[in-house]
Amino acid sequence: MVLSASPCSLARSSLEEMLDSLRRRDEEEEKKKDAPPALPPRPTSRARLPPARRSLPKDFMVSGSERRVVLENGVATDEESEVKERDLGQKRKKCGFGSKRLKKDVESPYVALSSSDSSGKVWELDGDDSISYFSKKKLRVWCRQPRGQWELGMVQSTSGEEAFVSLSNGNVMKVDRSEILPANPDVLEDVDDLIKLGYLNEPSVLHNLKLRYSQGMIYSKAGPVLIALNPFKDLQMYGNKYVSACSQRTMNSPHVYATVDAAYNKMMRDEVNQSIIISGESGSGKTETAKIAMQYLAALGGGGGNCAIENEFLQINRILEAFGNAKTARNNNSSRFGKLIEIYFGCTGKICGAKIQTCLFSLTSEITMLFEQSRVVQLARDERSYHIFYQLCAGSSSDLKEKLNLRAVSEYKYLVQSDCMSIDGVDDAKNFDQLMEALDAVQIYKEDQELIFKILAAILWLGNISFQVDRDNQIEVVDDEAVNSAAQLMGCSSQDLMTALCTHKIQADEDTIEKKLTLKQAIERRDAIAKFIYASLFNWLLDQVNKSLEAGKKCTWKSISILDFYGFQTFQKNGFEQFYINYANERIQQHYNRHLFKLEQEDYELDGIDWTKVDFEDNQGCLDLFEKKPQGLLSLLDEESNLPNVSDLTFANKLKHHLHPNPCFKGERGRAFRVRHYAGEVLYDTNEFLEKNRDTMSSDCIQFLLSCNCELLPLFSKMFNQSQKQSVATKFKVQLFKLLHQLESTMPHFIRCIAPNTKQLPGIYDESLVLHQLRCCGVPEIVRLSRAGYPTRMTHQEFSRRYVFMLSEANVSHDPLSISVAVLQKFNIPSEMYHVGYTKLYLRAGQIDALENMRKQILQGIVGIQKCFRGHQVRGCFCELKNGVTTLQSFIRGENSRRKYGVMSKSSITIYSRKLEEIHAIILLQSVIRGWLVRRDATHVNRSKKYPENAKPRRKSFMKIIPEVQDLSEEPVQNLLSALAELQRQVDKADAVVEQKEEEYIELREQLKQSERKRIEYETKMKSMEEAWQKQMGSLQMSLVAARKSLAPENATVQPVRHDFVLPRGYDSEDTSMGSRTPGGSTPMLSGNLSVTDAGRQVNGTLTTVSNLMKEFEQRTHDFDDEVKALNDVKPGQCANKNSVEELRKLKHRFEGWKKQYKIRLRETKARLYKSDPEKSWRAWWKLGSRA
Repeated sequence: MVLSASPCSLARSSLEEMLDSLRRRDEEEEKKKDAPPALPPRPTSRARLPPARRSLPKDFMVSGSERRVVLENGVATDEESEVKERDLGQKRKKCGFGSKRLKKDVESPYVALSSSDSSGKVWELDGDDSISYFSKKKLRVWCRQPRGQWELGMVQSTSGEEAFVSLSNGNVMKVDRSEILPANPDVLEDVDDLIKLGYLNEPSVLHNLKLRYSQGMIYSKAGPVLIALNPFKDLQMYGNKYVSACSQRTMNSPHVYATVDAAYNKMMRDEVNQSIIISGESGSGKTETAKIAMQYLAALGGGGGNCAIENEFLQINRILEAFGNAKTARNNNSSRFGKLIEIYFGCTGKICGAKIQTCLFSLTSEITMLFEQSRVVQLARDERSYHIFYQLCAGSSSDLKEKLNLRAVSEYKYLVQSDCMSIDGVDDAKNFDQLMEALDAVQIYKEDQELIFKILAAILWLGNISFQVDRDNQIEVVDDEAVNSAAQLMGCSSQDLMTALCTHKIQADEDTIEKKLTLKQAIERRDAIAKFIYASLFNWLLDQVNKSLEAGKKCTWKSISILDFYGFQTFQKNGFEQFYINYANERIQQHYNRHLFKLEQEDYELDGIDWTKVDFEDNQGCLDLFEKKPQGLLSLLDEESNLPNVSDLTFANKLKHHLHPNPCFKGERGRAFRVRHYAGEVLYDTNEFLEKNRDTMSSDCIQFLLSCNCELLPLFSKMFNQSQKQSVATKFKVQLFKLLHQLESTMPHFIRCIAPNTKQLPGIYDESLVLHQLRCCGVPEIVRLSRAGYPTRMTHQEFSRRYVFMLSEANVSHDPLSISVAVLQKFNIPSEMYHVGYTKLYLRAGQIDALENMRKQILQGIVGIQKCFRGHQVRGCFCELKNGVTTLQSFIRGENSRRKYGVMSKSSITIYSRKLEEIHAIILLQSVIRGWLVRRDATHVNRSKKYPENAKPRRKSFMKIIPEVQDLSEEPVQNLLSALAELQRQVDKADAVVEQKEEEYIELREQLKQSERKRIEYETKMKSMEEAWQKQMGSLQMSLVAARKSLAPENATVQPVRHDFVLPRGYDSEDTSMGSRTPGGSTPMLSGNLSVTDAGRQVNGTLTTVSNLMKEFEQRTHDFDDEVKALNDVKPGQCANKNSVEELRKLKHRFEGWKKQYKIRLRETKARLYKSDPEKSWRAWWKLGSRA
């Protein structure tokens, strides 16, 4: 590329010095190892920048001229062209849409603007030749109507400075030449990007947007800015279908999804935080646009089809809208706060958390400052308070209403003062049900939800509290239902609430003085408490939502921030709220201008780009009016708020005195003043400016809230720091600058929302309203800058690092600049499509896309080659591995088979040996059994022969199946074969019988074992019986011996016969099993009628009976012992058969019978002894017998 030195380069310092300074700066900021390569010497020339705008040539001739105008891409081009623009009869700087300019030497605060200045035309048709050309070619033009509207027509003829234009409706009107602008051809109508318009002028832009709006295409591009018109109806252009189309790049038309997708891709590619700034006037659709953007991010970062994240974002929006949105005169769902939603992503591009920051809540200070908290207590006509109050009254359940003592909306003074209590097409009860679901979704407990509703109901009842003046002009609170309900909901007594509302405590040394408030002060205190509670509640609720969305620092990588800022406001009466809202919008507009105009053009100038500067409407003067110290609006407001004995009127006069020279300020009568904003003039009224700017809560109110039993109210009071004496202006400015500082660290993407009409109806397109909004956001300047500028800017290091692989190794150098130029030349990028700067490479629109497509194709080719090569490598490795595995498997399987065979062979030999042993044992057993059966049968036969009369029939035996030899000998020879067959069958049958007998043998063995166990049990029992009998016999013998000894002396004195022996009366208790006895009975009583001789004779008979009983007992004992021993004497090899068991059972029965008989006789003997023996002898014998 041939380069030559330009004059502007000589005006600068030498290139060598500049490069040295750049090198030194890089060395200071970065380490040596990370420092980029040094830049080469500055090129001798730079690519020439095409003119920013082109139009018909000034000396264009219609007839007799060889020059022709050629439309390239719809743009009229010519090598030499100029554009004549007029401003109040003079040439003015280039600007679009009639942007208002201020002269530096103007003395009045405002520049007088004529009707021609507001036309905002970019191109004018000057000269008879141009008008004649359009007339002859019958080209369409725009002409301005008397009422300011633009109409399409064709020039029929000209006369001096006037021209006759035939309109589309057939009428012909006379128009001044300055009121005629060229129209674009039909092929350029309804283009999706305003850059594509051949003639960029006010009516062409309005007509293009109107045509697209009528076709349902609400999105258009203006360079890097997306223009979104509010359709005021649901459009079928959102959802999963469009998300997929946009993410896969199959949809090329402008869309919110496309803007968000671009931000997401830049975040993933460049690893830089992104921001999407949505701005516009109230009612332009900013909140809905933010929802759509969050929906797309949830679809991308939620894993595709993950409805959980998308649903969570939807629920959060419902909560914020319920507590932070309200109906205004221009918007039924206007956000009364600005919010910055920061969505965090992990390194894989998935959402890992989020955080919501409200731009008009003081998050840095202890007290929460809802900027429009006055809406809680004061409403304008046809407006509503925050949605939550109406939803609570309409949708709460009967139990909740009874608990909170809720009434209808019409019974609360805070809600009825605007005469607007409902919105057409909005169901507050249904929205309340959705709000309850949303609160559950963000994990707010039921108890906390009840506290929230209790505080909201308390605020409503506070508004119903009224005051009265007594005879002493003292203020008292009317003790009614409102006071009792509010006190009950707040958790305090009615008297404490009444005292806090109408008295003020002053601390004087150690004493406390109570002072009664005036009626106005009491109302202000009541409203201040209500506003403070609601603002604190919103801040607390936002903290709870952020806790549910909290992301860990470890998993957070980058973020995309979505700023939904409230729009510029202007009403008939604008107060303190509109003052700060418009100031915040001025700051956002400056951020907009800075990134779209200032920084870009500064980059061109600093990087040595031959650039014609594009003028734009800069609002820095208005910002200076607000922020300049010590004589700015905010500084003067703070200064006046701290002074005693001041009023809103003195503040207004002070502003007029100090700010009168500023061209953006104009004083009015009384307390009013005007400010010239970027969106137009706004008239402000300073009423209550000072009081609202102080925004102080008295210590009495804080102490009162601390004493309440409601859990949240003391928490809100602790958050309030009375020692922090910052005004609203200071806190708001700090907070706004913090927000802007956060936005400056991101890559911005802008979306401008446009309200097509103020009636909020679909299908209505108000050209004047749309034109006003387009002028405010500087759309023409953006388009002009985008046409002439370089939207893509990359450092040489970044560009070379990204595209160096596209060059062959022979062309690759170590110089980033040389690499960048080589890449551009290799792919035939025209020289007018890029510009090489000192540190950056600048590309026109569309060039980076072409390079990215080429890069993508090359990468796909490289990946394809790598895929084939790696596949070949992997397949080779796989084959080798497969062969090795097969060989290894063959060895392993062989070894396993050999081991398995060895184990099986050993086990088979063992099993076979075991089977042989079992067979031998079976054969042995069979032989024994068969022998025993044969012997038994033989014995039976012998017995039958010996005792034929007592012979019993023989049992069938398997031996009978064998025919006798004698029978065989008697059979004829011809029957021998049949006999042998029969014998074989019988042998088979005998084998079957043998098997059956084997089974019976097994059963007999089991029975034998059982019989053996029973025998052992019986032996044990018999031994126990024998021991019991021996004990009983010993006891009986001792009793008899004792009786003999006691009866011997007495018998010697009376008769030779022993009559003193007394037998115990018997044993009343016996063992039921074996007949064990225990002595018992009552003491015998002798009859006094018997004589001594009779008694002696009776005693002799009794003794004889006793002796017989003793002999019988001894004989029976001996017999029973012998029989038991005979039964127990069983050989070890034998078992107790059924006969022995039966004999034992019979022996037991005989013993039981004898025991009963013996017991009866023993009792009879006791009775005879009782009758014959004296009492003394009986008792003596009994005692002796008892001892025995």
